[in-house]
Amino acid sequence: MHDIRTIRDDPAAFDAALARRGLSAMSSDLLALDADRRACIKAAEDAQAERNAASKQVGQAKASGDEATFARLRDLVAAKKDEGARLEDEAREKDLALRDALLEIPNLPDADVPDGADEDDNVEIARWGELRAFDFTPVEHFDIAGVKPGMDFATAAKLSGSRFVVLRGAVARLHRALAQWMLDVHTGENGLTEHVTPVLVRDDAMLGTDKLPKFGDDSFLTREGFWLIPTSEVTLTYSVAGDVLDEGDLPRRMTAHTLCFRSEAGSAGRDTAGMLRQHQFEKVEMVSVTHPDQSRAELDRMTGLAQDLLERLGLPYRTVVLCTGDMGFGARRTHDIEVWLPGQNKYREISSCSTTGDFQARRMNARFKPASGGKPDFVHTLNGSGLAVGRCLIAVLENGQQADGSVVLPAVLHPYLGGKTRIGADGAIE
Repeated sequence: MHDIRTIRDDPAAFDAALARRGLSAMSSDLLALDADRRACIKAAEDAQAERNAASKQVGQAKASGDEATFARLRDLVAAKKDEGARLEDEAREKDLALRDALLEIPNLPDADVPDGADEDDNVEIARWGELRAFDFTPVEHFDIAGVKPGMDFATAAKLSGSRFVVLRGAVARLHRALAQWMLDVHTGENGLTEHVTPVLVRDDAMLGTDKLPKFGDDSFLTREGFWLIPTSEVTLTYSVAGDVLDEGDLPRRMTAHTLCFRSEAGSAGRDTAGMLRQHQFEKVEMVSVTHPDQSRAELDRMTGLAQDLLERLGLPYRTVVLCTGDMGFGARRTHDIEVWLPGQNKYREISSCSTTGDFQARRMNARFKPASGGKPDFVHTLNGSGLAVGRCLIAVLENGQQADGSVVLPAVLHPYLGGKTRIGADGAIE
């Protein structure tokens, strides 16, 4: 959420930043709401001051026996009380209106984020790995002979409908191994603290992490009023809501492996085959809570951790900076890592690492106490996939596929598979 004081100080800069996102100027409407709100607050304070002054004079008039003055002042006190209450109600309504308006406005891009309209204008900043030269035509993950027995879309459709999958046997074991390996690297080497969090959250958690009010249609809501989390970014980030952390406790680096749920609103007709875009999937998430001066360096660090996982798996990738037209609502800067999928003959997103600056922190009132003293300031929050487990499974299967329908598996996973090194053409792990 934006600070109205910053908009007041430089409305032209605020509008210019919105224009980079392709949005019309909003400062004048926001400042008009703000002016009305502050006028109501001032009028309520004036009414209270007049009431207090009249209240003091009431006793004097009563003591002097001046009944006419006493009655007039008594009526004035009552009128100012009613006026003050009405103005306070109006001020609260205008404050909520301003807050609601600010909640609908996306974050402002960093100055060095490239301008652009859509994904075609994203800028590549890194590329790693040699694309494998196949001596046969590679197929998508769901068409690999050894994968078909372990990836059942028909049963999933019978259970839940489209965009679900049942994994079994060797494929299920590989999926589990990937998540376990990622967690072990993050907790054992990367300094992230593992969490197990709920997948059901209240409105406040979704609002504080900028998933509401604008993107309610992208998530699932239970009839009891709980939201199914789109990723554990929501739970990990909101865990510091309302807190005042010590500066010495920053950065706070967290990870969790959870089920994730997305309605995929607006994606009709896209990636309908296979398990690339599902309603239910799993991710190992990374979240950092940092000092404002460290958030950009933390973004680069987080991006590097995700890249390192892909390199250990031997999966070619490229990293792009999202342009202003392709950035997410809450992001100030985003690095997308796209893994090579030979079955599709293209790079596809497997991790998105973003800094939100103080955008989420303001929404959930998460602050830190400077070590040098002084007023608490808002923390910065960052999130990134480390990695999307299902998409990583797809990449391992497609890049490791063999002409006979078997799949050679990355060496780093062998200890997590009981020493097994491949999935046979018949679907058995070998």
